[in-house]
Amino acid sequence: MAQVQMNSPHRSNRLLAALDDEDFACLEPHLNFVELQRGQIIYEADETIRYTYFPHNAVISLVTVMLDGKSAEMATFGCESLFGLVSAFVSRNSFGRYIVQISGTASRIELDRMHDAFRTRPTIQQLVLRFTEALLAQTLQSVACNATHSVEARCCRWILSTRDRWGSDELPLTHEFLSEMLGVQRSTVSAITRTLHEAGLINQSRGVITIIDRRGLEETSCECYEVIRRKFAQLLPNSME
Repeated sequence: MAQVQMNSPHRSNRLLAALDDEDFACLEPHLNFVELQRGQIIYEADETIRYTYFPHNAVISLVTVMLDGKSAEMATFGCESLFGLVSAFVSRNSFGRYIVQISGTASRIELDRMHDAFRTRPTIQQLVLRFTEALLAQTLQSVACNATHSVEARCCRWILSTRDRWGSDELPLTHEFLSEMLGVQRSTVSAITRTLHEAGLINQSRGVITIIDRRGLEETSCECYEVIRRKFAQLLPNSME
């Protein structure tokens, strides 16, 4: 068995960090460190998935693109996540477009290697299944949230969730990107962020949103933010800060 590097950069992903030494040693020789740039499309809809990714500080969105070109976010992946496995057990085709929200790094492994580890390592299999349940809970909660809560509340939830994954109060986010993720007009996002800015909850400058009052932002957000955080904490302890 290969010797495990306890300070391996791959452990920046919280799922990989949660593995014991033996299970991590099974994956480590096949993990590659990759840079991901904002706006980079990793997979398009129906494209064949070849790799599983474990983000470190990058944040990636899975979006659906409609016939008229409009898009909306279906799921978000950060340091508590993996992507390119759950949707690739059978068809190996991407559900939608995986696009990088925030630049950063990730660990990447060939899908076949990950399938082998899933089949032969019970602890890895259990971790992936727990993550899958948490991801499903997040996705279904987001469906309900989008149907019942205001755009302002959803925007606050999105900013808070992105902050948890990014690990900093300064988020490199544009109004245009936020509007695409929320599925609303750019002018709507501009009006909301202006209101949040005037309330002292955030500061906004060109391409950057800075959280000033986290508690106030949580109070303005809907309950879905805490519901999703609790589900991840229940299924994947230490996966969220």
